[in-house]
Amino acid sequence: MQNKSYDSAKLSPLSGSRIEITGSILPDVLETYRAKALKSVNDSVTIDGFRKGMVPENILIAKVGEPAILEEMAELALSRAYVDIVIDNKIDAVGKPQVTITKLAKGNPLEFKAVTAVVPAVKLPDYKKLASEAIKRSDPKESEVTDKDVEDAILRVRKAHASHEGHDHSKMSPEEHEAAILASLPEFNDDFVRGLGSDFTDVEDFKKKVRIMIGENKKDEAKEKARIRIADALVENTKIELPEVMIESELNRTQAQFETDIERMGVKLEDYLKHAKKSLEDIRKEWRPIAEKKAKIQLILNAIAAAEDLKPDQKAIDAEVEHIVSHYKDADREHAAVYAETVLTNEQVFQFLEK
Repeated sequence: MQNKSYDSAKLSPLSGSRIEITGSILPDVLETYRAKALKSVNDSVTIDGFRKGMVPENILIAKVGEPAILEEMAELALSRAYVDIVIDNKIDAVGKPQVTITKLAKGNPLEFKAVTAVVPAVKLPDYKKLASEAIKRSDPKESEVTDKDVEDAILRVRKAHASHEGHDHSKMSPEEHEAAILASLPEFNDDFVRGLGSDFTDVEDFKKKVRIMIGENKKDEAKEKARIRIADALVENTKIELPEVMIESELNRTQAQFETDIERMGVKLEDYLKHAKKSLEDIRKEWRPIAEKKAKIQLILNAIAAAEDLKPDQKAIDAEVEHIVSHYKDADREHAAVYAETVLTNEQVFQFLEK
């Protein structure tokens, strides 16, 4: 069935997860955009003696020329036709297309070419086996809590509450500084731990709770290490031809986060680059392998979620969105929803693989 917005569309695969669309739009369809094109051009030009947007058509055309109107008509027609072609052909497009008009003449079909990146095909490996093997490489000792771990934690707490009176640490060597702190450590007794908060009753209670806390932290760290091994195994065993636009998008996210992080430390990006003696392009090249890996693992997780029909509960998504918008006043609710769904889906996939 012929689509009203375009006459024909031919799809040709290209390298780099791209496709080329060649198509045409009939003259009568193109003509339907003339009124809108005239208004758009009228609103953008200034002619002495007339208010902007109120120039008579004959004077406007005399000023800008008929080709300018025809080009605006083509732009409007292509915007609609491209979207319809993508929908009709179920094209999973990524980013903005590169559109080229190959033929434009009054009374003739508009012919065009559009190149767009698409979400690459992901041929999944035996992800359950890879995950199982990655988890088996976990070291049980990673989660063990030793007496030394507890003693080190106690020492850190005592150092945080050490008295610095009578010491000019700025004039001390690192060794002298450490010795001065150790000499001024508070005694570790029941009164000390009670002073840390109402959660602690005595020294033994403190040690017990610290041991539990360290154990939970170690379990989280071990879990994160296992997930990294799973992700690495999935990326190494999955061939994906990433489109450049996906890599650039990930690099842009990395750059935005980096700029936010260094601004929190009171450093501007240009000052950091000057100090590091690097250009932004140099740093983006350094980030590129990580950006590619991030993009690949997200595609793989999406594919596994689809294969196993893993979807987060809508209530959980809504709750996460509310949490985001309440903490970040400028957050866009629609973007927050996409982010929340992605994060929750990723968590479901990893939980599935860990089983």
